[in-house]
Amino acid sequence: MPDGNQPQLACPAVSAGSIDEVGVVDAVLFDFGGVITESPFESFNRYEERIGVPRDTIRQINATNPDANAWARLERSEIGVDEFADLFEAEAAARGYQVSGAQVLACLSGGLRPPMVRALEILVARLPVGCITNNVRAGHGAAMARDAASAAAIDEVMKLFGVVIESSVVGLRKPDPRIYELACSELGIDPARTAYLDDLGINCKPAAAMGMKAIKVTDPDEALRELETLVGFDLC
Repeated sequence: MPDGNQPQLACPAVSAGSIDEVGVVDAVLFDFGGVITESPFESFNRYEERIGVPRDTIRQINATNPDANAWARLERSEIGVDEFADLFEAEAAARGYQVSGAQVLACLSGGLRPPMVRALEILVARLPVGCITNNVRAGHGAAMARDAASAAAIDEVMKLFGVVIESSVVGLRKPDPRIYELACSELGIDPARTAYLDDLGINCKPAAAMGMKAIKVTDPDEALRELETLVGFDLC
């Protein structure tokens, strides 16, 4: 469960009467990194500042040729971490930067967000809930934790999901619509009655196109308020 060192954020306030008795969705799909845990982009930015390259350089490299670059191939398990490091560093060098692929992978795992974990615990007692995560075979466990202790805490959270679809296992990655279809099929849910949470707009678009109620997670508290409205009950 949540690391005791993680800050205990306040539960999002919900005004009386703002939650419907019957929600408009009866299933929820979550992204993991950047939703249940802190965003890896924050770690990327700290690393970029440390080595003196422009902010968001790593994101820009990973957004270039997004279906066939080193990042995409690693998330589909088409290459291993060593080959990724070589290819990523070449992609960075082509832009004039020296960036360690190994250090980029070390940035991936963020700490758990306790309010999101609490919301997840409430949801799974009442609705089908699944996870779709773009991940790589690095670190510890599905969430790529930096150490065994963090991995154990995250593993307890992962066990709450009825289904976990990992890009590195199934060979598909968001925003490929097939990975969303697979999650819905495995969980036995109707996309039109499903909420989907992700911190990236590009990954929300296919979910919305399938009829899901997509929530882009920028502010976790705000996202939980939106989700409460959709499911029709409090999440704290």
